[in-house]
Formats: sequence, structure tokens, C-alpha cells
Amino acid sequence: MTDEALRSRSAREVFEDHLRLAGEHRFAEDLARNVSPSCVVLERRGVFRGHEGVRELARWLEDELPGARYVYTNRMVEGRMAFLEWTARIEGVRVCDGADSFLIEQGWIVAQTIHYTLEPVDGEADRPAGP
Repeated sequence: MTDEALRSRSAREVFEDHLRLAGEHRFAEDLARNVSPSCVVLERRGVFRGHEGVRELARWLEDELPGARYVYTNRMVEGRMAFLEWTARIEGVRVCDGADSFLIEQGWIVAQTIHYTLEPVDGEADRPAGP
């Protein structure tokens, strides 16, 4: 897909492409196709800017939930805004309250908020993610 075609995608197309590539563990491609080089992300640990900030957050998430399977429980898109609710679980820890919001303009995710709480659990990693 040409850069012109990528930049003319709707917010829904960018959001779905982002989720698809994330699900396929294609982080570098997702970053290049969907995340603005000047993206701003608000997360409990602070404000993160640009691709390097997104990379840092992705490293932390992988450290906290290595190899986790994410379940998207709710997806919404309206205009330039998108919202995602998610859960995840690995042995010993789960997330039941994952919630991300996105501002998407000109084919780019230009801003994002991320929220999730790591909860210790008693080692049943094969149970479905969720409460």
C-alpha cells in the first residue's frame, strides 16, 4: 500500500489494522504503518512521545505480560476516536480492566491513552482471560 493510500484510510481502517498487526506480533510494521512519528501516549507512568515512547511502553508491557494472549472485549470507533477494552492473562497475573483510547487523523494514531491493572492470580494460566 502506498504512503498516500495509508494516509487516506479511515479511523476504523487504521484501528482494525493496528489490532490485526498487534495480534500477529508485527510491532515494527504496526508502528511504521499506523502510529504517527509524533504520537503522544498518556499512561499511568507518564507521557510518552513518538515511536521511541511507544517502543518503551511496548517493552514494559511485554515484560509485565510476556507472551500473553490478549482478548479484545469491546471495540468502538466514532469519527476520529476509537476505544478498546481488553483482558489478558499469563501464569500468576491477569488484566481484567484494559482500556485504550485512540485519536486517529490522516491515517495515523496521533494520540492514545492506555490503562490496565496487573492483578496477581494463583497460577491457572490456561483459564480464559477475564474476571
